[in-house]
Amino acid sequence: MIELKNILKERILQILGPKYPISMHDLDISYPPDIQMGDLALSFPFKLAKTLKQSPRTIAQQMAPLLCSLEHIHKVEIAGGGYINLFLSRDRFFLNQLEKSEETSLSADETKVIVEHTSINPNKAAHIGHLRNSCLGDTLVRCQQYKGEQVEVQNYIDDTGVQVADVVFGFLEIEKKNLKEIQKIKGRFDHYCWDLYTQTTRFLRDNPEAQDRKADILKNIELGKKPESDVALYVSRQILKAHLRTMKRLGVSYDLLACESDIIILKFWESAFNLLKDKNAAYFVDSGKHKGCWVIKLEGKAEQEKILVRSNHTVTYVGKDIAYQLWKFGLLDADFFYEPFIQQNSQTVWITSSHKTHHKKDFGKASRVYNVIDARQAYPQQVVTQGLKSLKFKEQAEKSVHFSYEMVALSPKSLQELGYNVSEEEQDKDFLEVSGRKGLGIKADDLMDRLEQKALNEVEQRNSDWPAPKKAQTATDIACGALRYFMLKFARNSIIVFDFEDVLSFEGETGPYLQYTLVRINSIFNKLGIKKHAEKESLRSDILSQSLSLNSLPANEQDDYWDLVLHGSQLDEEVLHSTRTLEFLHLAKYTFNLCQKFNAYYHKYSVIQEKDEKIRNLRILIIGYIYNILQKALDLMGIPQPKQM
Repeated sequence: MIELKNILKERILQILGPKYPISMHDLDISYPPDIQMGDLALSFPFKLAKTLKQSPRTIAQQMAPLLCSLEHIHKVEIAGGGYINLFLSRDRFFLNQLEKSEETSLSADETKVIVEHTSINPNKAAHIGHLRNSCLGDTLVRCQQYKGEQVEVQNYIDDTGVQVADVVFGFLEIEKKNLKEIQKIKGRFDHYCWDLYTQTTRFLRDNPEAQDRKADILKNIELGKKPESDVALYVSRQILKAHLRTMKRLGVSYDLLACESDIIILKFWESAFNLLKDKNAAYFVDSGKHKGCWVIKLEGKAEQEKILVRSNHTVTYVGKDIAYQLWKFGLLDADFFYEPFIQQNSQTVWITSSHKTHHKKDFGKASRVYNVIDARQAYPQQVVTQGLKSLKFKEQAEKSVHFSYEMVALSPKSLQELGYNVSEEEQDKDFLEVSGRKGLGIKADDLMDRLEQKALNEVEQRNSDWPAPKKAQTATDIACGALRYFMLKFARNSIIVFDFEDVLSFEGETGPYLQYTLVRINSIFNKLGIKKHAEKESLRSDILSQSLSLNSLPANEQDDYWDLVLHGSQLDEEVLHSTRTLEFLHLAKYTFNLCQKFNAYYHKYSVIQEKDEKIRNLRILIIGYIYNILQKALDLMGIPQPKQM
């Protein structure tokens, strides 16, 4: 549809441009509220009314006859106060859609896109809030790749931060374990550290004198002193591996794991700091509340300064973030070394290194960067962008995008199901915020386990004769689809209040409903004796060789059929709209509506039992058309596509 709209815009401008003061920018083509009114709508007569001093309807009436010669257009009508509605030549449009069903009308805009997402502190198990980040980030990656962009997926690992130091403190000071003893811990190491992190938080709260020892541990980790640094390295790497396993369950993967420890060792900040000082973007404060600090002034914030280097010469985390962002754009006179970390799905996941003996790889050097970080980090992200602006990197600042989203909270009911003692005060709240320090939250693995068990129960009830491995794989696919769709169907600025009943539902606007629609179409092809992709293509080719017209359908079916065709043709528009707005609920809602329309159509019109060959073949074409579009849409959202359910 995007391609057709562009063709129409160019032709309309050629026809009307010599007579009316319009430009390509004015030629917005939308959709009427009902296909009975037309397939496409032009609204620019409203924009011209003031200039031409005529009513929009009068202008539309003058223009409509001139547009009747447009290719691809069957009829032109005036509607309302001045809309020009276009009716497409249905057979020609559908044939064109079928011929280009494997193509996309989108194209790359950038030389390289970096998407940083997930970025969980490697000190404990991932929780449900992290899943929203990874689902949003991975869907952005998939949509950018669908557009044709070269995409590099990064996962930032804060392996020297306070949270890792807390766990190291817990092992060394509370449990009195050395590295060898820590290495002998059995079971899910990240889950073990989840409990230890909560225990450490309580211990430090009740024993404030222990804060000095914690500060020493943090400093020793940053300086690479043993035994603290060795324990921190082991803890962060083991938990990182656990995080990658968790995200793999959702089909999420990465190209590069960028470690904060390497940013420190390789002196990224020093390179960035020199650049900031050379260009007078950062300055030293010799009086006032920020005396002795290096700061950056925030644009549009009168008298507001952000500290980059404290008076004790330590660097704030936002300073390191500026250095990392400069590196992503290839603007820093420093680089990492790299080594393979793990293999996932025949793909090497690389991790940064500070050792010169390791590989040099072509990471970074992006023309656009997306940082997928929750809305609470909006201010630090503004400072990062300000750093680029202050250095006169205007284009990079404009293409430095904070993909923000709100948190995933927990309903009191969900907490009670998890065995959490909900106080009377908490029971009156609509939701409670996830807190790793309090141990309050749903571990991502626990959630996936429960979803898979629920799905397995459903599969066993419906398909008791299936072999166990098939049941298990189908349950895994359903659970993944349920969770990913749940995380995408809300606006990113809305707080998701997690409730098990909502996520585990297999009806309504859910991932399993979308999967079931695809399974239903597969079932139709199976009943037709067609199971392989090559067989589907062969059948479609045979049908297209016949002289078929939508007019061959019964009159009451033609609009239903056309509604499916028209809605299906809008996938690329929805991908582009979702990517530009960073609101993937548009793609989710589009796909859900497509499934609703198809299921309603299939309920009314039989394929297998239809006796009229022309009608039957047209219905086969439409189910094949929807099948291809639905496959693309599910893949873009990372939703698995089981053959049976």
